[in-house]
Amino acid sequence: MASAVVMVAVITSCSTGEPEAQTPDLAPRGTAMTTVTPSRQDLTNTVSLSGTVTMDPVYGIVAPVAGQVRYLTIEEPDRTPTRPTRVGSVWADGEPHWFEVPAGSTFTGRLADDRATVTAGMPVASAKLAGYAIVAEIDGEQAYQIAAGLTQVQAQIKNGPGPFPCKALGTIAALPEGTVPAPPPAEPPAEPESPRSGAQPPPVEPVDQEPPAGGPGGSDSTGLRLVCTAPPATKLINGASVDLEVVTAKAANALVVPVEAVAGKQGSGKVDVVESDGGRKIVDVVLGLTDGKVIEVKSGLKGDETLSVPGPNLPSGPDPQQGGDPSGPMGSK
Repeated sequence: MASAVVMVAVITSCSTGEPEAQTPDLAPRGTAMTTVTPSRQDLTNTVSLSGTVTMDPVYGIVAPVAGQVRYLTIEEPDRTPTRPTRVGSVWADGEPHWFEVPAGSTFTGRLADDRATVTAGMPVASAKLAGYAIVAEIDGEQAYQIAAGLTQVQAQIKNGPGPFPCKALGTIAALPEGTVPAPPPAEPPAEPESPRSGAQPPPVEPVDQEPPAGGPGGSDSTGLRLVCTAPPATKLINGASVDLEVVTAKAANALVVPVEAVAGKQGSGKVDVVESDGGRKIVDVVLGLTDGKVIEVKSGLKGDETLSVPGPNLPSGPDPQQGGDPSGPMGSK
């Protein structure tokens, strides 16, 4: 009788009468949960940099064309030049293409061998600005973003003047060590006549083979960096921190979509188009500018499509820790 009571208690405890928890229905894999349509807007691509007010910075002058570089012999000036200093030329198709150091700067070094073959845009000379400038160190990824877009730079000195336009000097490329060759030796004096018998020859003064003290000694190598100058009336303090914004490109009335709707960042990409019958297809697009929120679609869309968000997942590459082949023995387990 006691065992029957225990059996009833067990059955009662297992049957609480509460409804069983149901697993919620999940949408099939790949179902578009959010959609967007392209729109049009003006788009500006910018890169933010951190800089410092610096005295007498060095910057690079580039070859205007591809060809053979030929340097002039530059004498050290006794004051800051108020006119451009012609440094040399690049010969191409029998014609010289001159390059020069801007006024307000001095020539500090050759960056290539005389008569070397150079490419257009390659640094060929270094110059030193006389006065204040703003210098921002950049990395390789930023260099490719801003290389062709230095026409508009805005600067804001922290707790100081700004924002104001900052005029870029030279190139952002890293510079090798610059050299300033010694001037060619002067013509030797004519041989004196042989002294008469018994006469003492005149004393010969020693010739100093070293360059004069304070003469140009070339320039040190630099990393990738942007050098720009503030308007003349701007008060600058050496070492002050500066925020820079470089406008690299602009597009008016561009066709844009959210960056989340696109697989890819630069050049080419893919979007997931939702068709009227609910079907979906992957479409290749050509991408342009982005401000981090939207990205320009140059071609591939008409503008009336419905796109899935997020965009399509690109197939992942092989795992290097798995031997490089996901379909191999390690990937088939």
